[in-house]
Amino acid sequence: MKKITRFLALITLSILTTVAVAAEPMKIGVVNAPRLLSESPQAKAAQRVLEDEFSPVQAEMVVLQNEFKAKQEKLQRDIDVMSADERRNAERDLQNDQRNLQRRGNELNEDFELRRDEMLGRMQQDLFSEIQRYANENGYDLVLGDGVLYMGDSLDITDAVLKGLEVRFKAAK
Repeated sequence: MKKITRFLALITLSILTTVAVAAEPMKIGVVNAPRLLSESPQAKAAQRVLEDEFSPVQAEMVVLQNEFKAKQEKLQRDIDVMSADERRNAERDLQNDQRNLQRRGNELNEDFELRRDEMLGRMQQDLFSEIQRYANENGYDLVLGDGVLYMGDSLDITDAVLKGLEVRFKAAK
């Protein structure tokens, strides 16, 4: 009889403990990932790198565009005094220049987008690892991102994660 009583007491205690554990509130946080991607020091550094890499090429494109416009204006200005062969050659040269300019612009855009996507991928990895680190250290059970229709300010952990990203950025320098 004592064994049955102890057994029932043990089962009751187990059930109560399980219910108590299940009744603990979940700790939930929400991050604004687009804000982290735009305001983090990693994002600002990546933007500077992209500007440094592509500003010389963009300046070269501006020079080429100005040269093309100058040739176009010269043709318009001199078309009345040109022979048919000169006009045809000048128009052909302009068409070639325009194709080359468009091709060069397309190549520049492709290169820029590839480089930006590569940097964005690295930043996203840093961002998600920082979110995981912060959530683990602070006991969060669930961290939500985009797609949240409403949240109270107390759930937003974006500023805390942003501070962690800043610390990691300074430490990496």
